Amino acid sequence: MRVVILDSFTTDHGGDPWDGVRAAGTVSIHPRTRPSEVVARCADTDAVLTNKVVLDAAAIAALPKLRYVGVMATGANIVDLDACRSRGIVVSNVPGYSTDSVAQLVFALLLHLTHDVAGHSTDAKGGRWAASPDFCFFRQPLRELAGETIAIVGSGAIGSAVARIAGGFGMRSIAALVPGSTSSGRRPLLE
Repeated sequence: MRVVILDSFTTDHGGDPWDGVRAAGTVSIHPRTRPSEVVARCADTDAVLTNKVVLDAAAIAALPKLRYVGVMATGANIVDLDACRSRGIVVSNVPGYSTDSVAQLVFALLLHLTHDVAGHSTDAKGGRWAASPDFCFFRQPLRELAGETIAIVGSGAIGSAVARIAGGFGMRSIAALVPGSTSSGRRPLLE
């Protein structure tokens, strides 16, 4: 089997993450691929792994041996699913790989907004706290998260993880509908 990895850069950050893929056959690894290079790089291949490189209907039509597309991300919007379906090409993604890290980032940003963590650190290191006439030092009014309400758009894995962390801060979570969706089939954020 011939496998092509179109944008390995997103995964190549220490060690060799491709050993398991190499066990499947011949592997061609490209850190980045421009749209104009997709068909040439994937010619005569059975499987393509991509993160953000688009596989549109034209590219799929130009790859007669293609049988599998693995999207190394949570979504599959970079692949023309109808074109794959009509050819019997299997498409998979990794829906839960970043759930915890994205939820963690939400709170890193929220804490930055409510406490100006980076600015506070810079000023404290620069001696402003030591020079302050008060024991307390802050650059802006501090906002407590406990008792606040967070609206979360989407109640899937990431939204549910954000709600769980919010509960740890004593926050109340409410789910907002994703634009274009309906309330039918809506799940509670915490089950």
